Amino acid sequence: MAVESIGKMLLYIGILLVLAGGFFMLAAKVPWFGKLPGDIIYKREGLTIFVPITTMIIVSLVLTFLLNIIWRR
Repeated sequence: MAVESIGKMLLYIGILLVLAGGFFMLAAKVPWFGKLPGDIIYKREGLTIFVPITTMIIVSLVLTFLLNIIWRR
């Protein structure tokens, strides 16, 4: 039984990684993704710090909405 549950967990992790990879591939094609008001970009010679606060809030809201639709009972 334990081996079967590990197999299922690995399948779920694999599916999650495929979905995350597809999301990031699509996000690279959206010109405003990561450049919203509230995203902090600090550039200095030899140093760039990027903190996408607003983008991550939007991603969190969308994922919460989608997961609630999928797993609602």
